[in-house]
Amino acid sequence: QVQLVESGGGLVQAGGSLRLSCAASGRFFSTYAMGWFRQAPGEEREFVATISWNGGRTSYADSVKGRFTISRDNTKNTVFLQMNSLKPEDTAVYYCAADRTPYYSGSASYTAYDYWGQGTQVTVSS
Repeated sequence: QVQLVESGGGLVQAGGSLRLSCAASGRFFSTYAMGWFRQAPGEEREFVATISWNGGRTSYADSVKGRFTISRDNTKNTVFLQMNSLKPEDTAVYYCAADRTPYYSGSASYTAYDYWGQGTQVTVSS
């Protein structure tokens, strides 16, 4: 079983930045593709970004491309989401997720992920 714990959320003004972290337990983190998703009130959970098991491949939703960067440190079992130029429409609960398929490149589909964190709130004021 893998546990994921997100941190780094908060309240920020439009145009500001936040860096989310997701710490993972377990021995096999370095073989898992990881993803970030978000869910705003009354909305469906939506894909934000994904990174392959070794960090060699990343993919982003069009709405965050050029503003957000996903990265990982396999020595620390941690994945990050650097969020710049934040907009009010980025307000949501952000979740990290792990795909236990070993050595996978990552997916934009939430059904591909096996483990989820509890989420961290990001609020962007205008």
